[in-house]
Amino acid sequence: MSLVNGLPAHILLVHVVVVLVPLTALALVVCAIRPGAARRMGVVLPALALVTLVSVPLTTQAGEWLERHVDGNALVRRHAELGDGLLPWVGGLFVLAAAVWWASGRAAASGPAASGGARRPGTPLRVAAAVLSLVVAAGAVVDVYRIGDSGAKAAWHDGFSKTASGGGDDD
Repeated sequence: MSLVNGLPAHILLVHVVVVLVPLTALALVVCAIRPGAARRMGVVLPALALVTLVSVPLTTQAGEWLERHVDGNALVRRHAELGDGLLPWVGGLFVLAAAVWWASGRAAASGPAASGGARRPGTPLRVAAAVLSLVVAAGAVVDVYRIGDSGAKAAWHDGFSKTASGGGDDD
């Protein structure tokens, strides 16, 4: 995919990634910490993570096409390098989302005895999943921020003036 309605596809697809990665990260953390939320969310959690996972390579491929069609400079190269590092984070989000979904379904299948006041057998595993989810979610969100910041710098580093051009009423 290279152009959408005359615009580089990367410029449009990047908005999907910027929205879905933090949304998926938040949903994963909430579901990992609160099993009831995971049960209510059901298959939506891994489905959301899968859509997020698929959107990253599509956006990266569109970005590689765009990189070949703009003047190359260090800022564009840095942005491309950072962009290549997002897929492992989003892959981690997907794997953990699938695991949390599977575990919540399994806990629900074990019946009401699992929801008693006593310590449940899966608690250490749940705590580990919650901690791992927090780490991967934070890494993914920070990476998206860093990639977006570098992309904005690459796109706008010489594209505006700090003083108004005098053509508008923005005083």
